[in-house]
Amino acid sequence: MRYSLLLVLIFFLSVNCTQKKSMHINDFANENLGNVVLVDVRTPEEYDEGHLEGAININWHDPDFTKQVEALGQKKGIYVYCKKGGRSAKAASLLDSLGYRVTDLLGGYDDYAPAD
Repeated sequence: MRYSLLLVLIFFLSVNCTQKKSMHINDFANENLGNVVLVDVRTPEEYDEGHLEGAININWHDPDFTKQVEALGQKKGIYVYCKKGGRSAKAASLLDSLGYRVTDLLGGYDDYAPAD
């Protein structure tokens, strides 16, 4: 019985620890960005039309997307966003499965409203 309870506890802890985080794109400004990298996963053309300050562009559709992210290392967390949220959700899921600390910025750039 004890072993069963221990296994259940370990399962819930492991699931809780590996779930990727998310927050609305307008809430990320309150975060300490000193320990994270902000990644815009849109195309270079979309990025050039406007992007969040400090964001680097790593196109989700690039065949070497994972290799480009590997260059960032795993010491810092990664915040990802795209236009509406679809590509960043896919990127966050992939990066989470590779062991990165990733936060998906929900709503995407189209939803972003800078604080006045």
